Amino acid sequence: MSILIKNGHIVTAAENFIGDVYIEADQIAAIGKNLSYQADQVIDATGKLIFPGGIDPHVHLDMPFMGTSSSDDYSTGTLAALHGGTTMVIDFILQTQGDTLHNALHTWQGKSAGKAYGDYSYHMAVTDFNENTRQEVIQMIHEEGITSFKTFMAYKGALMIDDGQMVDLMQTVRDNGGLVTVHATNGDMIDKLIAKHRAEGKLSPLYHYLSQPEITESEASARFSDMTFYTDCPGYIVHMTCEGALNAVREATKRNQRVFVETCIQYLILDASLYEKDFDGAKWVMSPPLREKKDQASLWAGINQGLVNVVGTDHCPFMWEQKLMGKDDFSKIPNGHPAIEHRMELLYSEGVDKGKISLNKFVEVSSTNAAKIFGMYPKKGTLAIGSDADIVIFDPNKKHTLSVDTHHMNVDYSAYEGWEVTGKTETVILRGKVAIDKGEVHIEKGYGQFVKRGATSVTA
Repeated sequence: MSILIKNGHIVTAAENFIGDVYIEADQIAAIGKNLSYQADQVIDATGKLIFPGGIDPHVHLDMPFMGTSSSDDYSTGTLAALHGGTTMVIDFILQTQGDTLHNALHTWQGKSAGKAYGDYSYHMAVTDFNENTRQEVIQMIHEEGITSFKTFMAYKGALMIDDGQMVDLMQTVRDNGGLVTVHATNGDMIDKLIAKHRAEGKLSPLYHYLSQPEITESEASARFSDMTFYTDCPGYIVHMTCEGALNAVREATKRNQRVFVETCIQYLILDASLYEKDFDGAKWVMSPPLREKKDQASLWAGINQGLVNVVGTDHCPFMWEQKLMGKDDFSKIPNGHPAIEHRMELLYSEGVDKGKISLNKFVEVSSTNAAKIFGMYPKKGTLAIGSDADIVIFDPNKKHTLSVDTHHMNVDYSAYEGWEVTGKTETVILRGKVAIDKGEVHIEKGYGQFVKRGATSVTA
């Protein structure tokens, strides 16, 4: 199968021009102006943007949490992602404390095998680091192509490791060409505040936010940066929300240190006032919580300054009935919100269309940097000869409204209900095959492939 895309506005992290893209089989074969290839299918992209398929490196599909599981599995989640222009996701495998990494891997392979529409990979969350785990980490990197390892500085007793284990893990990962990522919040401080608010009978969703003040994130981000500096291990902070945490990374750059930073689309455009909507605020209960307007401004600036490298989602949806588990106690509300389908369109509408970021920066933080940081570039994350033909054809002028009535995520409410968006994903090509065209699905469940990854590019 060959496809020729004609007369589109081609955008990568570095380039921006009108031209054509020719696809043979699953790869890009040529890029240029007035290409004359004979193709099985010709797509006229006049007036449309052409950019690399999005990569969302922070999703939770079919994830066990607080006695339930996130409502999107690999089938519904990756299909919803494709509808929004995201062609690849990286999910998190959670090691059970006391069990092996390989057992966790087998569990997640069972969740994903034959079910994914879009391409995917895994991060391995290390929740119990010991000598046996050390050997498994090495095997994951060199044999399984899993090169990033998630750590938690919160959720004691289930996911959290201590600083000594963190340093040991970093040294092993450093020596084998991997990357350590972190949920950087001070779990002890948060647990203390949760207990205090519950004891005082303060049980609404607002107290989820008030139990995780900015200092809990900025302190942990600084501590993680110090540990990566000490070990010389590449480090990546997931879902950064606030000015204080970003300033901790800014301080790290003064000693010529590079710490990669991810924020999520919700932290750029939503704020903590949503927690004042009585229990309706449960729709936005996530950790870390939404912050203040000043934090949004800092994160947008951080993107343009190169301090914030990636915009993901932390997509972890729960049905409203699941959220109601915490109707009488905020600490029992499953944490997470649905966004996998809306990331690219919201980032374009709120970022590019409103003049906050350039088109090139949009591609950089939605696709290219994730591919570089997580060892997939230039196979993924760019438009280049020999790269996978993962391509989005995007109408930059089409206005539409986000709603539970039209989204494809498996969740019965929208965190962005009624949001007016400028820019619409029109056609999505995955590895040379039209996957989505004007809302219609043209691939089968199971078309998505697991992507083995290599070493982190420290120059991303």
